[in-house]
Amino acid sequence: MLGASLNKAFYHPDPSLQSSWNLTQLGLLIFPLSPFLGAVGLGFAVLLTWLQQSSIINRRPLNWGFALLSVLLIITAGFAHNKTEAFLGLFNFLPFFLVFVGLSALIQTPAQLRQMAWILVIGSLPVAIMGLGQLFLGWTLKLQFLWIVLEWAIAPGGEPPGRMASIFMHANSFAAYLVIVFTLGLGLWLENYQQLRVKSQGSNLPLIFLTVAEIVNFIALIFTNSRNGWAIAIFACLAYAFYQGWRILVGSVVGIVTSVLLAAFAPSPVAQFFRQIVPAFFWARLNDDMYPNRPVALMRKTQWEFAWSLTQQHPWTGWGLRSFTTLYKTQMQIRLGHPHNLFLMLSAETGFPSTFLFCGLLGWILIAGFQLLRKSKYIEKDRLIFFSYLLVFVGWLLFNTVDITLFDFRLNLLSWLLLAAICGVVYHYDKNDRLVAD
Repeated sequence: MLGASLNKAFYHPDPSLQSSWNLTQLGLLIFPLSPFLGAVGLGFAVLLTWLQQSSIINRRPLNWGFALLSVLLIITAGFAHNKTEAFLGLFNFLPFFLVFVGLSALIQTPAQLRQMAWILVIGSLPVAIMGLGQLFLGWTLKLQFLWIVLEWAIAPGGEPPGRMASIFMHANSFAAYLVIVFTLGLGLWLENYQQLRVKSQGSNLPLIFLTVAEIVNFIALIFTNSRNGWAIAIFACLAYAFYQGWRILVGSVVGIVTSVLLAAFAPSPVAQFFRQIVPAFFWARLNDDMYPNRPVALMRKTQWEFAWSLTQQHPWTGWGLRSFTTLYKTQMQIRLGHPHNLFLMLSAETGFPSTFLFCGLLGWILIAGFQLLRKSKYIEKDRLIFFSYLLVFVGWLLFNTVDITLFDFRLNLLSWLLLAAICGVVYHYDKNDRLVAD
């Protein structure tokens, strides 16, 4: 069973939106393996929701904020250093704003959040298994069916070599995906564990499945060799432990993390002691001993400084979307797709007004979500699953301060879907609060 209640899980509270909800569930299930087919399902769900909920969508101030942001991005493209590239860059934003607006009107209840989390965890297992096969069994694959309908590419030995990427373009992208499903899976695991303890009866199968899925995804995350992914997974574990009041677990995790950090960065005598305990796989990756003598141009500090200098030169409209790669190559004689910080990239390419509005809209969603978690009586029994989505959102923000996920279609669409889920539940229960007050 994919949720606590089949009625709540599979059936939409508004019967007129049932077809859209069915398409969303189906699209989300096949999305990791076939982004094209999954996106088609989600796209039809968004279209149907827009047709049926247009009056509600048009009344929401947040949606007007995204409409204003869209206009600002189009204006900045008109002032861009390379207008063609800038207008192409709009496709990383505008269609996903439409997805967000549509799905935030479709997703309304914690039961839907729980169902989506189950679907994502189930869909992650084949992808993680492919990654394990890639790194440990030498699996390679280049499969393309009807252009992009089904396209799998498993690079021999990982991408970059030695780092698990599965069917994703890069190990960091795979790590970002695994962090999302690992965090949601951990929330489901805690829910099922608590229910089993309280009721002392029922099936253990959901908990067993989640345990296996979490172990597989965590192992895969380790072998992506992504420092960002490791840090955010640890942050998620600590956040759950704090939320549950498990002080011993918090202390244990802090102790392990401290040992790894000391092995990586402490003065030599102290570091040598901890390096006898901590595997080099972890501390050498953290302090870059695993990849010595990297060019200065590949250092994040260099990229961030360059992006900030671009912002200072054109603070109002930026240089245009997708301009960073060309400008950085001209300056550093090395090709780099982005500056590894979403907010610095936006300020450099679109200017301060667009960036501040973008951050303000995200901030509204985050603050409204935590206010609902803290105040609303309607989600009393569903706080943990809602907290899981907020935790994924915070993890996404943290990940995008040291990397950028929007250039991977899977991650970009999945990110906006999860934001829409939070926003949809906030709007749904905010409406109920107003009805009670009246």
